[in-house]
Amino acid sequence: MTHAIRFHQTGGPEVLKWEEVSLGEPGPGEARVRLKAIGLNYIDTYHRSGLYTLPLPSPIGREGAGVVEAVGAGVTAVKVGDRVAWTTGPLGTYAEVKIHPAERLVKLPDDISFEQAACMMLQGLTVHYLLRRTYALKAGETMLFHAAAGGVGLIACQWAKALGVTMIGTVGSDEKAALAKQNGCAHTVVYTREDFVARVKEITGGIGVPVVYDSVGKDTFMRSLDCLQPRGLMVSFGNASGPVDAFNLAILAAKGSLYVTRPTLDTHVGKRAELLAATEELFGHVLAGRIKIEPRQRYALKDAAQAHRDLESRKTTGSTILIP
Repeated sequence: MTHAIRFHQTGGPEVLKWEEVSLGEPGPGEARVRLKAIGLNYIDTYHRSGLYTLPLPSPIGREGAGVVEAVGAGVTAVKVGDRVAWTTGPLGTYAEVKIHPAERLVKLPDDISFEQAACMMLQGLTVHYLLRRTYALKAGETMLFHAAAGGVGLIACQWAKALGVTMIGTVGSDEKAALAKQNGCAHTVVYTREDFVARVKEITGGIGVPVVYDSVGKDTFMRSLDCLQPRGLMVSFGNASGPVDAFNLAILAAKGSLYVTRPTLDTHVGKRAELLAATEELFGHVLAGRIKIEPRQRYALKDAAQAHRDLESRKTTGSTILIP
């Protein structure tokens, strides 16, 4: 027997329960991994709250790092003793031990720790598909990125700087503004007291930006459209303030023939070759020191409910991990 966090009904953090669970041997194509560090991500709160529907009772968590303990028949991607990490595949990473599809695991370089890996698989690969594939940013361009001091945001700050891109980042406080700037964000906007549309127009000389990256959702979506240049792209990749309301598509025409997309990580790394290519680029930046990733908060896995409370109340900055 082993232990994991599960929930039997949707709701607030209090529905997360530390439970004893049985775990068998890995089947064909699977590996059993002992977790060393687990990533905390905002999508976990969507699963817990019921915003993203799951059959109940349900495990939770989609990002982790650990050591392979056993492999099933036909597995060649990894072997017993390998240090691995993942962020796609079946949920259930809030656990001491997990069985996971081997093709979704990636081997960790020796110089990347379990804690670093648990901070960057989902968040780092998210930044990869946003900045490199959804809209391939080029040196000299300017973009707007909401929640610049969050886990995804701080990686985006560093990656944008490495690409020679000017990043305008919205944040909730002066402390978070300083943190984003330390990580390479060229301009910060404290949205609690500043109009981010006006600031973007001021910074860009009235032109606007070619792309906006928005994980906030309902509270920022419509005004983000006003930050775009004609034929600009609105990238909505999260719902921290709630899902975006339905709107008349004619608004996109009136605001300058705008484009809107709602991408996901899973569709960008659905094939193993895509997963390996994306992680190779991410690991390369980290190993070269262009992107520095370390957890800013740590919680015991048993305290996952408190970690969720702090995340949703905006008490955290950067990346947070759970330790089994």
